[in-house]
Amino acid sequence: SAALVMAAPAQADPDIDFADQLHAFGIYGQRDYNAWLGKIACKRLVKGVDGTAYASAEFISLNLARDTSQTQAFQFLGAAVATYCPDQVGVLQAAAR
Repeated sequence: SAALVMAAPAQADPDIDFADQLHAFGIYGQRDYNAWLGKIACKRLVKGVDGTAYASAEFISLNLARDTSQTQAFQFLGAAVATYCPDQVGVLQAAAR
């Protein structure tokens, strides 16, 4: 009898998806570091360390390459929130107002 081998469905890796998003914004660097920074940014938002998106973007900017623009810092933050802490989207919405 023939044995059927079924491949397990591929699991999405949020860190890879996050890195792909960052690359679309021209933000590069080590995937693990960027994922860690995104998760830390979310943790800081949840705990109230960074009370606004502007404060969070400043924290991110200080931890990325020197040539990172403010726009890229906000793009990084938006991608981090979407990937790691979607419950914090209100912080981004408040900054947009």
